[in-house]
Amino acid sequence: MGAPAARRPGPAPAAAAAGGRVRKARLRVTKADPWSVMKVSFLLSLAVGVIIIVASAVLWMTLNALGVFDSIGSTLKEVTGSDTSGGVNLMDYVGFGRVMVFTTLIAVVDVVLMTALATLSAFIYNTAAGFTGGVELTLAEED
Repeated sequence: MGAPAARRPGPAPAAAAAGGRVRKARLRVTKADPWSVMKVSFLLSLAVGVIIIVASAVLWMTLNALGVFDSIGSTLKEVTGSDTSGGVNLMDYVGFGRVMVFTTLIAVVDVVLMTALATLSAFIYNTAAGFTGGVELTLAEED
């Protein structure tokens, strides 16, 4: 009455017909280290924040080069009838500096929230994996 022999899966039928071997391993993810999850999520969210800032700058410059803001500003002045008086200047609200400050603020909040949520998710996963045993994965390696 020894321990049961470990079951090794054979090669997949398609791989066996082609003459190759496929090794398979069944693994279970029972714990995600919250510290490593926090570090990785911080770097990924930082990359997303930089992408948001660069995309906003490129979009603003493109719209400005196409004259969209000038066109909207002149239409706004015609509609409000403020050609002679001070009126509303659109660039006071959507100027490059103001847009970049707002975008940077959003990116910083994004980095903080994404990092915190990913770390919290690791804690929640660890708790759930304690009850259920974790997520089972089957990995395959072709020779």
